Amino acid sequence: MSPSNGPAGNGPEPLIIGVRHHSPACARLVQARIRQLKPRHVLIEGPADFNGRVDELMLPHQLPVAIYSYLSCGTLHRGSWSPLAAHSPEWQALVEGQAAGAQVRFCDLPAWHPAFSDMENRYADVADAEQEQAGATYEAALAERLSVQGTDALWDHLFEGLTAPEQVDELSQRLAVHFAQLRGDTPGSLGNQQREQMMARWLAWAVRDALSQGWRGGADEPGGVVLVCGGFHAPMLARLWPGCDGELPDTPAPDVRQIRLAMLGMGVSASEDESDPLDTVDDEAVHGMPPGPDLPALSGVPLDLDAEPLRHGSFIVPYSFARLDAFAGYASGMASPGWYEWLWQEGPDAAAKQLLLRLSRRMRDKKLPLSTADLMAAHGRAMGLARLRGHAWPYRIDWLDAMAGALVKEALDVPLPWTYRGPLRPGTAPVLVEAMDVLAGQQLGKLAPGTPQPPLVQSVMAELEAQGLLPLQGQRRLNLLQPEDRQRSQSLHRLKLLDVPGIERTQGPDLALSGDPSEHWRLSAPVSQAAALIEAGAWGGTLRDAARAKLEHLLAGAGQDIVKLARLLNLAAWAGLSAISQQAMDRLGDAVSQAPQLEPLGEALATLHTMLRHGQALGMAHAPVLKVVVQAGFDRALWLMELPMGVPPDQMTAHIQAHATLKQIVADALADAAPALRGAQGAWPVGTSPAPAAALPAAADHALAQAAQQLAARAVAVWQRKLRDGQSDPVSRGAALGALVDLADRFDMGAVDGRAQAVAQDWEQQALALLGTLPMGGLGDALAGLLALARHALERSAGFVQGLDGLVQNLDDGDFVLALPALRGAFSWLPTRERGEFAQQVAALHGKGQGGDWRQLLARLPSEAGVLALAEAQRDERAAIARLRHWGAWDLEPMPADEAPATAGGPEPHPPDDGGAGVGATPCRSEGPLPSQARPPRGAPSIGAADQAKPGGVGATPTVGEAGA
Repeated sequence: MSPSNGPAGNGPEPLIIGVRHHSPACARLVQARIRQLKPRHVLIEGPADFNGRVDELMLPHQLPVAIYSYLSCGTLHRGSWSPLAAHSPEWQALVEGQAAGAQVRFCDLPAWHPAFSDMENRYADVADAEQEQAGATYEAALAERLSVQGTDALWDHLFEGLTAPEQVDELSQRLAVHFAQLRGDTPGSLGNQQREQMMARWLAWAVRDALSQGWRGGADEPGGVVLVCGGFHAPMLARLWPGCDGELPDTPAPDVRQIRLAMLGMGVSASEDESDPLDTVDDEAVHGMPPGPDLPALSGVPLDLDAEPLRHGSFIVPYSFARLDAFAGYASGMASPGWYEWLWQEGPDAAAKQLLLRLSRRMRDKKLPLSTADLMAAHGRAMGLARLRGHAWPYRIDWLDAMAGALVKEALDVPLPWTYRGPLRPGTAPVLVEAMDVLAGQQLGKLAPGTPQPPLVQSVMAELEAQGLLPLQGQRRLNLLQPEDRQRSQSLHRLKLLDVPGIERTQGPDLALSGDPSEHWRLSAPVSQAAALIEAGAWGGTLRDAARAKLEHLLAGAGQDIVKLARLLNLAAWAGLSAISQQAMDRLGDAVSQAPQLEPLGEALATLHTMLRHGQALGMAHAPVLKVVVQAGFDRALWLMELPMGVPPDQMTAHIQAHATLKQIVADALADAAPALRGAQGAWPVGTSPAPAAALPAAADHALAQAAQQLAARAVAVWQRKLRDGQSDPVSRGAALGALVDLADRFDMGAVDGRAQAVAQDWEQQALALLGTLPMGGLGDALAGLLALARHALERSAGFVQGLDGLVQNLDDGDFVLALPALRGAFSWLPTRERGEFAQQVAALHGKGQGGDWRQLLARLPSEAGVLALAEAQRDERAAIARLRHWGAWDLEPMPADEAPATAGGPEPHPPDDGGAGVGATPCRSEGPLPSQARPPRGAPSIGAADQAKPGGVGATPTVGEAGA
């Protein structure tokens, strides 16, 4: 009698078989017990809502397969697999139970239940967090006592070697003791407690029914009850079931009200209402159809059930050993399912042959070294290790250790892959990587013809057939300017959004509004594609609906990450998903309104606003979802802009672009409202091409004009406050002024804000006043903001150019060197042609604007670092000359020409004026000492390149000076 069984004595004793999922030893035990006892009921840990369709599992499928169960409602999505292979105890319970004439049922909660909220695999080898440490301590002590390394090796050592029929009882006893030690007295998590209560109720009902049919209650008597479940649950079920009432459990169905109220952030507990939240499932809900009639609104909360449809159900999907393998990152219980399948089907000797044969073929196909002598050495080591460890035949761990010893020729940088769980680590020896892949197996499941499938599968096939995309194979080139190819592209992007394998975009633009009109796709139909389409059926019945539901789920998961949200909306544009539910738009607007940083928000707004206005070819122009995001993003950006924050150098460009994006949104709004405002204000010159609005009714015109004025007024007010805020970063203040200047240059801002119009009238003085009050380190930053947002107005203003030149002329050498890098960066915002025109204006102020003289100042220096180095050299030169004068070592009388040193090339040096001198100037006789603080006059010419750039080329490309220095 197993410790997992019911209480001893005269009461009934069902047979509870605790197993490790996908263990051949446990599968043999289940097979033997059912054949021996021929029970009336076989209960299996699995989704009880699939009981009406158990016969579908008996169709001639090619294993492995899985029951995929799902629940999807708005942003809530849960999916769970119950995988089955030939060597799975659950599969043997199904097959043998059917063969014995038993009533076979699943007895666990449906996979949509909150108990599975964090569990994708029902048969995962994962314990409760509170019990995991205790179980790990027990297994570690047992492994140390037996001199075994690793959980899998310990399991094989204790259980998988008991293959003889006469060892079934011993195997049963070992399993019972092992699982009792693992579980201990812990009650388990809330989710496991709920699951075990459900299984115990099913077990009590089956016992009661079997007794009513003549079963005498003995665990070893025919006609009884066998329950197959994970070993972690078995000890608790033996204690729980006698306390249950024995009534047939109702299979719970999703409580529509609870789910939707939870999504609204309200949540109503069962105690607040008389109805039971576990409603009996109906036949439609079992098959994944929407449940019954809509529920009325509760507590004044309107529930738009059409906008948030509830989808739940279960379907059989093809599976693969690769997904089943724990070493592929999937918590499946048993690693290396291919190895255990060979053991189950053919025995240990044939399994060893399969391993060596497949490994040798794999290595030779990949041109990796593996000789016959290496295989012989591995075989010999495996046999020796098995004898040394007391194994009846080489176990999996024996073969792995033998291959590591015989086939690995170099030192190992990472642990052996079978000593830890999870994906293989980088640096694993290639031969071990291939060995683990061979042991995992390549078997792929395939569904039998006629297996029910969700509506999405047929819908996708019909859509692809109509578009000429079937069969999915080879290369396809699409011209996005053709409507038919645009539809094909949208369908492929929707499949890609649903993570359907075999759909690969090999070439094409990243942004949906890119000018490149072509895409290249590589299409195929891998075996995993069928399973992916069935699983994607959880999202909807058509390709468009499923992709839209998946998109809404991803948007909700992106949270406040505006960059990720923009990327998803760009993907929505490719997929032609311009409409999403109102609830999703509300959530999206809330997320955008909480974006924490201006710079990434501005970058996203630039893309989305352009798509909103010019996305006609994508079907995204004026899409409601884009309007929501752009409006919420605009409001949030204005709020973030108010903060007197510093701007890191690496974010300065993004910060300026954020201001430019907001300015463009304002300009587009004013341009759209131009006809209405023109009618109200008179002629209003608009510098952009407004969107057509003449056909709008008068009321709509008025509303449009009023909205544009309000939007512009809010932005203008923020920019004005930012301009006056001395604590804000200079680049922010310069960009704010630039936005005001540019808008005033293009529109009559008097219709928006009188103060803005006043700023525009004397913007040159305000710009120069701003630049003149900033520290030297911020001069170039503020100028960068100005030039980036108002370059057209600035470059046409001779007064601004002359004033800026005067500011630079008044800088002493130290300040000039400090300001020079940022000044150069500021002028990089001007295109090459406009930068040259600006330089010509500056040169004209110094008498070099005519002919070709000024172009000499634009010759490029050998290196980018040259201009700053030359400016620093000029500063040091002037300081040295001042010191020499102070010491009386600098003569002010000109030296005879034949005694003057020759220059290295270029024109003759300029004669000094006002006592100034520079590199190459004529030494003079001293006329007396100068104070140590004396500096050459600022207007003194110099032959250094930096000196030429300073008075005559503000913003010009770094150049070589007239002396060719």
